Amino acid sequence: MAENCKKKYREAAEATDLVHRLNRIEGQIRGIRSMVESDAYCVDILTQVSAASAALTAFSRELLNSHVRTCVVQDIREGSEEKVEEFLEVIQKFIK
Repeated sequence: MAENCKKKYREAAEATDLVHRLNRIEGQIRGIRSMVESDAYCVDILTQVSAASAALTAFSRELLNSHVRTCVVQDIREGSEEKVEEFLEVIQKFIK
């Protein structure tokens, strides 16, 4: 983690959901590695890579939604726009 890393409190249900999603993605990545190690057909591997990529995109989308609904909204309510600018920077990276 970076030295100036900020922290965010998450409800237990949200944290559990995010961790479960990551565990499934981790399993997909392990499966892809296993496919490569067992000389699976390229198209079959690419299909699994596409599924893992879609899962990561869905995870990111969920995290972005949560960030806007909590961190960004709270920042605006407090009269600051720091998190809005931060969010816009993140979105630029996300949509590349």
